[in-house]
Amino acid sequence: MRPVNTDSTLARPAHSAVDRWLLGLLNDERDLVFARLSLTCLAFQVIGVGLFFVGERVWMVAPIYWAAWGFGLVDRFILMLHCTSHRALYKDRRLNHVIPWMIGPFFGQTPESYFAHHMGMHHPENNLREDLSSTIAYQRDSVRGWLHYFFSFLVVGLPLLADYHRRKDNRKLLRRLLFGEATFWAMMAVLSLVNWQATLIVFVIPVITIRALMMAGNWGQHAFVGAADPANPYLNSITCINTRYNRRCFNDGYHILHHIKPRTHYTEYPAEFEANRAEYGRQDAIVFEGIDFFQVWLFLMLKQYHWLARRMVRLPGAPERSETEAAAFLKSRLTPIVA
Repeated sequence: MRPVNTDSTLARPAHSAVDRWLLGLLNDERDLVFARLSLTCLAFQVIGVGLFFVGERVWMVAPIYWAAWGFGLVDRFILMLHCTSHRALYKDRRLNHVIPWMIGPFFGQTPESYFAHHMGMHHPENNLREDLSSTIAYQRDSVRGWLHYFFSFLVVGLPLLADYHRRKDNRKLLRRLLFGEATFWAMMAVLSLVNWQATLIVFVIPVITIRALMMAGNWGQHAFVGAADPANPYLNSITCINTRYNRRCFNDGYHILHHIKPRTHYTEYPAEFEANRAEYGRQDAIVFEGIDFFQVWLFLMLKQYHWLARRMVRLPGAPERSETEAAAFLKSRLTPIVA
């Protein structure tokens, strides 16, 4: 019996006067949830600004701030940024700068860097050699491999991304990337003169944290790669269904479909997947139920292949495998691809 897809596709209907005002600004009324979330994030930033005036007690307040930030908003903000990078949120182009420029720095995102990396490089290169976040050269159940992957991104990721756009003659994206990054770190220098502790708490530590989480997530999304055809999204990405993560984070688990049709609206992902289960099976794609990319990453680091195998979805047309065979199949897709 195949699992029922429980991932949410519907936003809460508009009722208030604020909702009706926001709807008039949007390109797509289904994105009202993002406009609401943006207002919530802007309100939360007031707390971040307030930390600059707490004085020496700021480190005592920091854990409470980080808890609210981490468990309340940051996951949803990052995936809102993702969705609105693919599909412009507002009709007025100027309003589309609010999320990356006004909100992003409070949630670990330097302005323009996400767009330049994800839209300008990751999708065109599709986890292959030219993709600066490619996983294929690594043993993808290796803690040492992931640490090398993360620290390489942290230390040389920006220079390599700038050089990538220079080589590809993406001049506009290169200018946006450099201007956004330079502006952010210049502001950090100024704010550190006001209160260096609050600057670390509100801005710098979140940047490092979010970059680690993004690299863990990308590793999980692209851990299982079919060496025979690594450019095939069915074989270089995974899908995670029926998860709390999908319900909180706008169906981000449908990563195979996202690479096939990157402009698909997040509300359409579950139905698209259900309509194409047979193709996923024919391609022998990897689909997990009840877990997300971060759990995939964690249990790869722990080398818990059987735990992962028990959560694989049996797809129509895919080979029948026992748990032991499924675990061996998963392991076979983790080896480095050197060609």
